[in-house]
Amino acid sequence: MPKYVIEREIPGAGKLSIEELRGISQKSCSVLSEMGSQIQWIQSYVTGDKVYCVYIAPSEEMVREHAKQGGFPANRVSEVTTVIDPTTAE
Repeated sequence: MPKYVIEREIPGAGKLSIEELRGISQKSCSVLSEMGSQIQWIQSYVTGDKVYCVYIAPSEEMVREHAKQGGFPANRVSEVTTVIDPTTAE
């Protein structure tokens, strides 16, 4: 199944409290539960003004639908074509 990186522009994301991040996470999980098992949230990286999320889903459209239902921005959705790490250099 394809993997996607979603870039979400959220001003002040890096300053959100643990409670605010918990609420966002709970909303995301609730929407995912309603959408079924085809779409999975792997993890997210919070930076100053953006959140980068990694999802597994059958299509970009499903990722965008999750964002729409959750009220989250999905400014850029990119399909991962290859994963590399330090062992790639060997």
